[in-house]
Amino acid sequence: MGAEERLKELGLTLPMAPKPVANYVPAVRAGELLFLSGVLPMREGTLQARGKLGRELTIEQGYEAAKLATLNALANMKQELGSLDRVTRIVRVVGHVASAEGFVQHPAVMNGASDLLVAVFGEAGRHARVAVGAAELPMNAAVEIEMIVQVQPSR
Repeated sequence: MGAEERLKELGLTLPMAPKPVANYVPAVRAGELLFLSGVLPMREGTLQARGKLGRELTIEQGYEAAKLATLNALANMKQELGSLDRVTRIVRVVGHVASAEGFVQHPAVMNGASDLLVAVFGEAGRHARVAVGAAELPMNAAVEIEMIVQVQPSR
């Protein structure tokens, strides 16, 4: 079963690929690697999770924000590749978590991204990961996620 079929099976629909909020492109392909710019937990152009984990947001809310940001990253992948089935491996995920002083549960928040990637891509979704705290993120977002993805060679 392909990644797009798994998404449907999970009851998830990809959002429209989010437009960049500044002067950058959503993805750059270099050979078999696709580098994805940071994505926020946006839905239809509106930021869905604002504030800091450990103050305004719970770990569970952060987990859902990371999952939503990852869905946006998947939308950017599909826009760039034409199909998620061209992804051969999620190589690396970097998660920035807006954190109140003393908040140290960044890995639990970022599991929202990792769990979704494994559910969608199976073993190919297992990846190296960095989960770091940040004092502030763009637009007061709770999380920002970036990825490196291996893809099928261009034809």
